Amino acid sequence: MRKPFMNTPRQLESLDGQQYLVLRPTSRLADRYATEQGKALGLAGLPHPHSGHVTLRGFYEPSRLKELSALVHAWACEQQPIEIIGQAVDAFPAPWQILILRLARSSSLVSAYATLTDMLDATSFRRLGELPLADWTFHMSIVYGETLSREGWKAIESARVHEFEQPLHETVTEVELVSYAHGEEHSEVIQLGH
Repeated sequence: MRKPFMNTPRQLESLDGQQYLVLRPTSRLADRYATEQGKALGLAGLPHPHSGHVTLRGFYEPSRLKELSALVHAWACEQQPIEIIGQAVDAFPAPWQILILRLARSSSLVSAYATLTDMLDATSFRRLGELPLADWTFHMSIVYGETLSREGWKAIESARVHEFEQPLHETVTEVELVSYAHGEEHSEVIQLGH
């Protein structure tokens, strides 16, 4: 059974009605993510994802989940496996204060984001937190430090932000359409290129 991405009542409540299209690393990148998250949590017990993931899009479509799923299936059918490359532990500054595992802009990851944008632009789906491709930082959130003081956050940044000696490569062959409703997380696994 797959581990949930979010699992605390507070997280689940805050995400109610939302959907996310995500990639779930499962090998060396997932292991490095778990190590980095463990070290960050050793410094401060902060809210965090329960499982590492790369978010490609967020939505608020609680009443059109079937239609959203159909679009994702159509996109995934044309999408080849996606290479994700971990480069560093980095951070989004205040007001977000999120420690992240930053990813390289691999050609397949950039293409996946762009082709998904093209398909979504022809729809009326409500998208959350979307930025233009040129402004998007591909990442995996490690811990959420928005409740920390500026000084507390600076201490975490200085202790944990660093470049990797060697990039970590992984190819992902499926996506997950994750939805949140009534305090529960649901996930639909969709194969790429099928």
